[in-house]
Amino acid sequence: MALFFVFAASAAVAQGPLRADVRQEIVFPRSELTISTADGKNHPFIVELAVDDAQREQGLMFRRQMDANHGMLFDFGAERQVSMWMENTVLALDMVFIRTDGTISHIRENAVPFSRDIIDSRGPVKYVLELNAGRTKALGIKVGDKVTGKPLRNGG
Repeated sequence: MALFFVFAASAAVAQGPLRADVRQEIVFPRSELTISTADGKNHPFIVELAVDDAQREQGLMFRRQMDANHGMLFDFGAERQVSMWMENTVLALDMVFIRTDGTISHIRENAVPFSRDIIDSRGPVKYVLELNAGRTKALGIKVGDKVTGKPLRNGG
């Protein structure tokens, strides 16, 4: 599935840029989740959910802004190796890779906008949470911290 994401994004790019009205047709449900850090702080976020192929393919591409306490949660359905990239993504992002139990396994800070460089999960994950670049560092979010909420089906 992870490679599908990369190849699907390539195919979309090969077909040319999406019209603005096409991009708006994809609906992202919203939910809430919390990241609990090792120092006992809880950081709530409002997230858009990318749970099907079309939503995961589009993600945050073409978005020009995102509120500080917002993000997008990609649900891959089962733990697997995930590869992503930033092509057609205007915003610099932090990518938080999350296991099924909500444990953060890897963080890629400050992913470069428009880059075609592959960003790898470095192991099996079920979720990827994209936040504005710099949020993980500013909030002290680290590998081993816990993500909870209804989208992860582990509380909240």
